[in-house]
Amino acid sequence: MGRVTARQKVLRIRDGAVDERPDTLAVEEPLEIRLDGSPLTVTMRTPGHDFDMAAGFLVSEGVITGTGDVLATRYCAGTDEDGRNTFNVVDVSLAAHVPPPDTSLERNFYTTSSCGLCGKASLDAVRTRTRWAVADDPLRVDTPLLSSLPDRLREAQRVFDRTGGLHAAGLFDPSGRALVVREDVGRHNAVDKVLGWAQRTGALPLRGTVLALSGRASFELVQKAWMAGIPVVTAVSAPSSLAAELAQEAGITLVGFLRGASMNVYSATERVELPAGNHDPRP
Repeated sequence: MGRVTARQKVLRIRDGAVDERPDTLAVEEPLEIRLDGSPLTVTMRTPGHDFDMAAGFLVSEGVITGTGDVLATRYCAGTDEDGRNTFNVVDVSLAAHVPPPDTSLERNFYTTSSCGLCGKASLDAVRTRTRWAVADDPLRVDTPLLSSLPDRLREAQRVFDRTGGLHAAGLFDPSGRALVVREDVGRHNAVDKVLGWAQRTGALPLRGTVLALSGRASFELVQKAWMAGIPVVTAVSAPSSLAAELAQEAGITLVGFLRGASMNVYSATERVELPAGNHDPRP
């Protein structure tokens, strides 16, 4: 597996004092995902949990849903100038009963770590209908639980502690216990790694769980949650208007600006149990 951090000498300026010292950076390298030997997409990511990321990408695209949909996943040959495997090409072999993805729904063969939607043919193409119903999920969450998630997520970000430069996505149960946390230079990659873990362990659909994001909630991240059957998505920053619209359509509870005891609930507000003694303005 490739390294997740790298060291580089930097000129450090602090309050007028100047010195040179090494700094730890998060690694960003390309990953090519192939299906049965044929190139599907290339994305920039932080190495680590690459098999989960490939599986999660296929889950979010509606190609696979269960452990039996994948026969094998392996690294393909790819070497650097010193002849060492770069571990930057992953090939996924699908089971015979799994149809290949509709090329009209595929991304272009290059996406960036910061913008997973780049290359989609149209907005309609990414409104992939999931096999899982989310609106009827009976999960209820209270505000103290929601308020605790950013700190719980941050505590699990081991690479962030060394670099300060990675996004995180974490899956939590109704008690606030972390089921899995993944980091990546790309926020959509981190979510794919969570979804891939769920596919590999047979946990799909992810009913009764909360997906916590370390940044903002974009349309694509809400779509990924829908594709995995996740009923609640939280983010420490703002959602986009399209993310809120999709969450409303799917019946996903979308929480943004989650900072301490403050938060905005944008959709499916009935899942959130309000603090005792507060007037409930909901009809």
